[in-house]
Amino acid sequence: MEQPSYIMNGEAHGDVASTLLATNFDVSALRPYIGSDGRSYITRNNRAVPVNNANSTLLRLEWTLLDEVVVRAALPRLRAVADLRGRGLQFTIPNGMSKTVLQTQAQSDVSGATISMDGLADSQSDRPQYNLTNLPLPIIHKDFSFSARQIAVSRNGNMPLDLSMAELAARRVAEGAEQLLLGVASTYTYGGGSVYGYTSFPDRITKTLTNPTSSAWTPRTLVNEILAMRLASQQHFHYGPWVLYTSLMWDAYLDNDLSATAANASNITLRQRIAAIQGIEDVVTLDYLNGYDMVLVQMTSDVARMVVGMDITTVQWETHGGMQLNFKVMCILVPQIREDYKGNTGIVHASVTAVTTKPTGAIYLPNGTP
Repeated sequence: MEQPSYIMNGEAHGDVASTLLATNFDVSALRPYIGSDGRSYITRNNRAVPVNNANSTLLRLEWTLLDEVVVRAALPRLRAVADLRGRGLQFTIPNGMSKTVLQTQAQSDVSGATISMDGLADSQSDRPQYNLTNLPLPIIHKDFSFSARQIAVSRNGNMPLDLSMAELAARRVAEGAEQLLLGVASTYTYGGGSVYGYTSFPDRITKTLTNPTSSAWTPRTLVNEILAMRLASQQHFHYGPWVLYTSLMWDAYLDNDLSATAANASNITLRQRIAAIQGIEDVVTLDYLNGYDMVLVQMTSDVARMVVGMDITTVQWETHGGMQLNFKVMCILVPQIREDYKGNTGIVHASVTAVTTKPTGAIYLPNGTP
């Protein structure tokens, strides 16, 4: 029976745990490959480093093919995550496996400046206040395995290794990261902090949308409600630019020709009309938003950013005396939803059903005055 691998009180138990602890949780140590000379290597800082204590089973080409499948399967599932990272809204933690929480602070503003003719009048002397928060850094992971015989058959015959399990594992990991960001996954709590997403952040701004299946709904109704969402963000001191995320249920309405449903309308779709609103950079459909939900997000680092402790990667270890090769696709991609000291944020969550969070009329000035 295989012994479990774990770390307790700083001591490693098992081969995998021992390898991680000995390398300060460098996951490259769990990605050894057989070089052309038959020796074992790992890639570190884009260089091949020979190792003497690694059980290498895969060739370098096999690792390359595996990684290509994993990345290709994961990327389409990371639309909202990619929007943040593509705009540079990320914070990278080197060797994130060796850390469990990220501690940050929200800062209040100071009072306004004094205006006088000679500069002798005393202005109000104050200092910012700070709130410390902990953000957990969980690992999102999914396992799969091959037998040593499957590897041998693939390497010695004409039957390529079936990487469908690697593809499925990569999709599930990417979906987990996307769902965390959107707030449709269960809230993860650890170390006195919680991971929230766009639709689960307690201090997000909320609005109610008219159900498009209602006889009272028109495209103009939705345009007006999105304008109200933008105004709510502005009233909370967030002035764009924004991306509007919509659920799949809205596609039938957003991609409909306005000229067929609205008098004197231009020959454009409702999606194009909404994208023409000042400050809205894009209108994006996301698979995992619920019902008829919409989320308007100001795309700046003080509102949301991705904390990157580890990009999607695959590690490998052996069990059953080397007869089974186990693989784990994993990442540390954690959303950090942010607000100022008094809870102002640039996230507006709208739904056809009422949600209870901070009232949309509660506006807090940066200096804390309601």
